[in-house]
Amino acid sequence: MDAINPTPEQLQKVLADTPKDQPVVMLNLLRFRERASYKEEAQERSGREAYKLYMKEAAACVESVGAEVIWSGRSAGSLIAPPDESWDQIVLVRYPSIDAFMAMIESTEYKGVVRHRTAALKDSRLVASVEGRI
Repeated sequence: MDAINPTPEQLQKVLADTPKDQPVVMLNLLRFRERASYKEEAQERSGREAYKLYMKEAAACVESVGAEVIWSGRSAGSLIAPPDESWDQIVLVRYPSIDAFMAMIESTEYKGVVRHRTAALKDSRLVASVEGRI
């Protein structure tokens, strides 16, 4: 099942399960569409180009909540994964807290740029993680 944006239920669960007083790193696994698919307009750009535009426009939103992209790179392949699972890009974003992440995604500015992310992606995973020992 392809997944692009979190459901309200998924957001509520992560909010309830994530400590409020520590940083959160979001692991983004991204698979791009060949051509970006915008609902409201026809744009002639690839999925990767649409995601680059999203990253450029979302940078101010990320910075405004004290977050930062700490790593981004193209996937070289999976060593342990189902045979049909592959990702084009991996991005790690560190937020000061889960509340900072929520403030960003609920902001008017972010809601104005997330359309590029939605148009760009064929499938994705967004995994919230906190530091800790096994």
